Amino acid sequence: MRKPLFLLFTALLIIPGCATMRGEVADGVKPVIATEELESSELLDVAIVVFDSEELTDKQIRELGLSEEIRKAEERYIPIHLKYTMQRTGQWGSVRVVPVESEAHIQVKGIITQSDGERLSLDIEAFDARGIQWFKKSYSETPRLVEYHGLSVGEKDPFQDLYNTIANDLLEHRSQLSSDEVLKIQQISELRAAQDMAADAFAGHLARDKKGVYSIVRLPADDDPMLKRVRAVQVRDDMLLDTINNYYEVYYNDLWQPYADWRKFYNEEISAMREVEKQALTRQLLGLASVVGGVLLSSNSNTVSGSGLPGVMVIGGAAAIYSGFEKWKETRIHKDVIEELSISFSSEAEPLVVEVVGETVRLTGSAEEQYQKWREMLRDIYAAETGLPFDSTGDGTDLIVEPSPEPSEPSL
Repeated sequence: MRKPLFLLFTALLIIPGCATMRGEVADGVKPVIATEELESSELLDVAIVVFDSEELTDKQIRELGLSEEIRKAEERYIPIHLKYTMQRTGQWGSVRVVPVESEAHIQVKGIITQSDGERLSLDIEAFDARGIQWFKKSYSETPRLVEYHGLSVGEKDPFQDLYNTIANDLLEHRSQLSSDEVLKIQQISELRAAQDMAADAFAGHLARDKKGVYSIVRLPADDDPMLKRVRAVQVRDDMLLDTINNYYEVYYNDLWQPYADWRKFYNEEISAMREVEKQALTRQLLGLASVVGGVLLSSNSNTVSGSGLPGVMVIGGAAAIYSGFEKWKETRIHKDVIEELSISFSSEAEPLVVEVVGETVRLTGSAEEQYQKWREMLRDIYAAETGLPFDSTGDGTDLIVEPSPEPSEPSL
C-alpha cells in the first residue's frame, strides 16, 4: 500500500515545476547609455530586418489562443521596439527597421520562437557589412506580473529586460572594434551598395572569401563621379526607408494599447487557468489515492474492512475524481476568453497601406516585395542618370527618368 501512495503524492509535489530555461535574461537589466555625444565617424548604422516566426500548426495556434494576425503583428512590433531601445542609448547612427536585408553597417535578424503574452523567446543574429557574424543567441523572458504595469509607448515594455539585454550585447561587440575596423565596415557597406547599383562599374573593388567575408581590394576616389551618383541614389533609398519607418511607427503606436491589453489579459487568464488545472489535478490525484487506499485496506485488513471505512474511502475518492473532472471544464471558459481576446486584437491589427512615389506599399505581407521593386527602380534611376543602359523595372515596363547633369539633392 505504501508504495502506490508514495508515488501518487510524489506526483502531487512535482505538478507546478518551474526550471530555468535556456537564454533566460536577468531581471532589472538597464541599457548602457552613452555618456557623451559620439563623433559621426564612430557611429554605425543599424538595420533591423522584419522578424520571422517559427511556424506553428493550426492546432498549436488554437491551443495557445493565438492567431496569424497576432503573429504577423509581432514580427513588426518587436523589431520596432528594439529600434526604440537602441536609439535611446545614443550609441548608434541611424537605426531603421527594414523589410529585407540590406548593405547597412550592422544588420540584426530575429526569429520569434515563442510569444504567447506570458513568455517571449527570440533567436537573434547580428553581423556587420564585412559579413562577420557578431553573435547568434537565444533570449527569453517571463516577466513578473508587476512588469505589466507602468508601461510607456516606445520606452517600457513588459519584456524590456530582454530588449535591453539585446541592445547591450550589440554594444559590447561594437566596443571591441578598433577605429580602423569601424572605418572598414563603413567603406565596405558603401561599396556593397555601389555594386548593387552598378555591378560592372564597381567590379574589382571588393573581394569575398569562401566564408562570405568581404575585404577591400581598392577604393574609388572620393570625388569619383560614379560614386557621387551612387551616394545620391543611396540618399533616395534612405529617404524611402525613413518613410517606411514612419509608417511602421504609426503601426506600432496603433498596436500598442490593444497589444498591451491582450498580453496583460492573456497572462491573467493563463494564470487563472493554471490554478484551476492545478486544483483539478490535485483533486483527481487525492481521489485516486483515496480509492486505492480503500481497496488496499479492504483486501488486507478484515478488521478495518468490517468497519466500512474502505467503502467510504472508495466512494469519497470517486467523488473527488469526478469533482476534478468538473474543475477541468472551467479551463474551457478561460480558453474561450483568450480566443476572444485574440479575435478582438486581430480586428484592430489591420495592415496599413501607403503611397510612396506612386507605389502602393503594404506594411504587412507585401512591404518586402514593394521594397524590392523600389530597389529595382533605384537601379534604373542610377542607370538613367549615368547614361548607362537601364534594366526593366520587372513588370514589363521601363522606368524613364530624366538624367540630371549634377548629383543634386535627391528627392522621392
